[in-house]
Amino acid sequence: MSLRSKALIFAAAMMGATLASGPKAIAQDIRIIVVTHGQANDPFWSVVKNGVVKAAEDMKVKVDYRAPETFDMVAMAQLIDAAVNQKPTGLVVSIADASALGPSIKKAVAAGIPVISMNSGSDVSKKLGALLHVGQDEYSTGKIAGEKLKEMGGKVALCVNQEVGNVALDLRCKGFTDGFGGKVTVLPVSNEPAEGRAKVKAALSANSSVDTILALGAGTAGEPSLAAVKDVGKTGKTNVATFDLSANFLKAVAAGEAAFAIDQQQFLQGYLPVVFLANYARYGLMPGGDVASGPNLITKDKAAQVVELSAKGIR
Repeated sequence: MSLRSKALIFAAAMMGATLASGPKAIAQDIRIIVVTHGQANDPFWSVVKNGVVKAAEDMKVKVDYRAPETFDMVAMAQLIDAAVNQKPTGLVVSIADASALGPSIKKAVAAGIPVISMNSGSDVSKKLGALLHVGQDEYSTGKIAGEKLKEMGGKVALCVNQEVGNVALDLRCKGFTDGFGGKVTVLPVSNEPAEGRAKVKAALSANSSVDTILALGAGTAGEPSLAAVKDVGKTGKTNVATFDLSANFLKAVAAGEAAFAIDQQQFLQGYLPVVFLANYARYGLMPGGDVASGPNLITKDKAAQVVELSAKGIR
């Protein structure tokens, strides 16, 4: 055998070894932990979790999804600290309260764990060391909603907040107030629909001049607000809109009983961070900036198309 033939055989063998090692390197053991503030009984967060699960399946990585049982920033910070101690490949967090969660997120960054924020915290994500944020800008979205409802003739409004203490929801109400221009009262409720319905009904009964309601969550505040409007006989006379989607609220929009819903595509908020962190671990790839998953106003002309996907836990 000639020297040239031996060299070719050696080169082919080395190339085969390299190709054989490639899939093993790509299939490294990647484990991502997702910690959110979302409560188990909130249908919004079930869609986020669906996105996380689908991304884990598509990217063939291990993902743990964790959240406190109630809206509890102390408990959430403890979940983040526990995640850091387990040294995951990547960490995804929602930042509902930067002052409460910031120290724990900074610990993760200091430990060399890549962090992506999602849903809440677009205004503080970079300061805390996250690589990027996937979500919508809450203040500007609230302002868009306020301007739209003002165009529809609104002058006196309620901003129904089902998660008091969540800075992102405070920003929604502030943006709504600035965009609406009229009188806005923030009405705190819980995420229990029956309680929300009763409180909105009481507020409407106490002030008959209320002509507009913006709820900050479809299933937890939007649907109860629609029910309360019906209770006091003001369906069609009071414009009701909501952040986020639910099948029942979308049906009301399609029927002309509600003004619109704001879609921030929370499925993507769960899905994309997992995809980004998996690709970052494997190839060092990461988008160069934040990813805006919303807003998208779902009005009467589009609502019927989205109902089925909402019922399936995708929209």
